[in-house]
Amino acid sequence: MSNQDLSIKSLLSGLVDQISQLVRQELRLAQAEVSQKIAQAQSGGLAVFAGMLLAFCALLILLQALVLALSNIMPPTVAAILVSLTTAAVAFALIKQGQRKLKVTNLVPERTIAAVRRDKELVMEKTK
Repeated sequence: MSNQDLSIKSLLSGLVDQISQLVRQELRLAQAEVSQKIAQAQSGGLAVFAGMLLAFCALLILLQALVLALSNIMPPTVAAILVSLTTAAVAFALIKQGQRKLKVTNLVPERTIAAVRRDKELVMEKTK
């Protein structure tokens, strides 16, 4: 083998090593970012749950007060039905709004994807 063949072989070997090292680094970055996103989601979910539980208790008390107030101007059964139907309509609208905001696209590791794209472009440039 000539020196030129060895040089090309060592260059290709070095390129393969660098690409595999780059891929491993990107995978570690993705793993770290996903772990961070999961921890963030857990913390946020717990706070939302606690807040919603307290808000639910307050809502029940307010709805009962509203039924009592309306029963002064209409039969108590009609007041209870009116309050429950209105509450159900508001609940349905809030659930639909929340479902739209909880799409999977909000959980995509965007920094990792951008880094991989940059690295791909760099590798493509270097191999030309």
